[in-house]
Amino acid sequence: MSDKKMSSSRRQHLKSLMLQIAQGFIEAEAIQAEEDKNSYMDENVPSFSVPESMQELQDLCKKLHQQIDAVDEQRYDTQSKVTKSDKEIEDLKIKLQDLKGKFKKPVLKKVRMSADAMLQALLGSKHKVSMDLRSNLKQVKKEVKEEVKDAADWRKNIEDKAGMDGRKKMFESDP
Repeated sequence: MSDKKMSSSRRQHLKSLMLQIAQGFIEAEAIQAEEDKNSYMDENVPSFSVPESMQELQDLCKKLHQQIDAVDEQRYDTQSKVTKSDKEIEDLKIKLQDLKGKFKKPVLKKVRMSADAMLQALLGSKHKVSMDLRSNLKQVKKEVKEEVKDAADWRKNIEDKAGMDGRKKMFESDP
């Protein structure tokens, strides 16, 4: 019986109930956020009253400038602390990599470039240096050694050593 499917009207009814409940939650969150905002503003921002005389207005401006300076000092201090901690984090990361001893080598793209193009890229377009690498190679002449080849000589030695007579001669000639 658990495998029995719900009817489409029942499914639609449950879906609409879930949407109504979700909409109620969203409205409650919006009201709560507005109340939190108002309470924060009441705590941190005093009510503003427009001064009637010029002296009161100047005093208000001086007071606001002092508050702005204090906030700027706090912002600068926190910013310097953040940059200092960022540098420390980077240094610690580098030390950690050094201790591990493993560095991830980035995958480099293969670039086909001739020697002339490479020199032009390194030296710039002002220097026109063409380098023919093969012209700078050392010329080596191959010397052909003529080996003395006596075809009859090696055949003669084999014929002499063949059979019992040859072996006897080999042993007799050693001492």
